[in-house]
Amino acid sequence: MRPVRPGRPVGAVTRGTTGHNRLRRCDRWIAAVYGPLLRSGRAGTAPPLVVDLGYGASHVTTTELFTRLRRVCPVVEVVGVEIDPGRVAAARPYEREGLSFVRGGFELPVPRPPLIVRAFNVLRQYGEDEAWAHWDLLRAGLHPSGVVVEGTCSEVGHRATWVALGAEGPRTLTFAARFTGFGRPSDLAERLPKTLIHRNVPGQPVHAFLADWDRAWATCAPFGAYGARQRWIRAAELVARDWPVETLPPAGGPGRWRLGELTLPWSGIAPSASPGAW
Repeated sequence: MRPVRPGRPVGAVTRGTTGHNRLRRCDRWIAAVYGPLLRSGRAGTAPPLVVDLGYGASHVTTTELFTRLRRVCPVVEVVGVEIDPGRVAAARPYEREGLSFVRGGFELPVPRPPLIVRAFNVLRQYGEDEAWAHWDLLRAGLHPSGVVVEGTCSEVGHRATWVALGAEGPRTLTFAARFTGFGRPSDLAERLPKTLIHRNVPGQPVHAFLADWDRAWATCAPFGAYGARQRWIRAAELVARDWPVETLPPAGGPGRWRLGELTLPWSGIAPSASPGAW
């Protein structure tokens, strides 16, 4: 077991905004893409551990994550981690077998390395250099096979992006949206992770990708007669001709696109220059 690190939690208190189903899009992606990882963890001496970092003023998104992951791995344990002691105290009445809440931050004060860390809407208040550093700290606390899912979303969750980070560094970037929640795909740029949001400028890969995706979206406008879902799927197929969009399960292909998702490998949109090593 990894000892709990003593001392002051690493990080700063967030606004704490949250709400029912705000992170549903990310939850279902984690369950689909990393459900096999959780089930593989059952062979160990302890149940697979998941951390929900910075869950906010309400326990609700942590509880929803626990419920959804228990459907794919009935023995998974979920720990909600918050830096504000008042928020931890308010959440503890909702603890149950397999679900708990503790005070802490990016140091991940849990008894063993987690297989998954979900960290949503916690890095937007930091500078870019700090965001890269916190990515490194989170990865250092992971199980060797684990993953950090770090992202941001709108107040009601209708626009979201997230990065999956393994021990080796960033793996993928995912865009997710409600079909009625945007005018064109580049509207999701406002929810890019901190390490990318200031890189959405000419000359950077993420800017070029979003411009091409917008063009594909416009080209596929006639498919809108069959609904926004069909237009999204066709636009994904079109932009995948020029970009390394995931086209196969579990992260890609029509099964994910029809949910309003699109995932690329990090290598396809990584900043051309960054403080990180990727």
